[in-house]
Amino acid sequence: MKNIVILISGGGSNMAAIVKTAQREGWHKKLGARVAGVISNKAQAHGLVFAQEQGLATEVLDHTTFASREAFDAALSTAIDRYDEPGQPALVVLAGFMRILTPGFVNRYAGRLLNIHPSLLPAFAGLHTHQQALDAGCKFAGATVHQVTAELDHGPILAQAVVPVLPGDSADILAARVLTQEHLIYPRAIAEWLRQ
Repeated sequence: MKNIVILISGGGSNMAAIVKTAQREGWHKKLGARVAGVISNKAQAHGLVFAQEQGLATEVLDHTTFASREAFDAALSTAIDRYDEPGQPALVVLAGFMRILTPGFVNRYAGRLLNIHPSLLPAFAGLHTHQQALDAGCKFAGATVHQVTAELDHGPILAQAVVPVLPGDSADILAARVLTQEHLIYPRAIAEWLRQ
């Protein structure tokens, strides 16, 4: 069984979409995979409540209690590695996990570390993507699922979804339109990755 570990920092809507899709589509039977645990760097992350209601193992690792980014990433690696099965290292899925990971962490999970970013990469890496798209006068925006590399928001692209930028859009309105597509493409991209 391939275990999926999801990392969150907040509401966990992408995590919830992944969990619901995995349950609805029977990933445990079809793909030999299951969402096994959810780890957050914030104790107040609302996504933890949903995960617990689904019977998933949850853990909080407060990044502010660690002396360095490397120390936090080492503790995070230890927590993730508890989900490894013999011959089946866990798939690590970033779903609104608002921490930049160290190169050592990224290398440790290379090829099995996925992220979703709210822009059509390579455009608008980093934060405030929707405002960046509006400021640039883009006619389209979207979301990208990609493998994580040491360079922020630049790994190989696995899936993208495009939405129109409409007259009168604010960053919040555009973000909500993009988020609906994130909830669709992230579970699909994970399922495709698991079929490899």
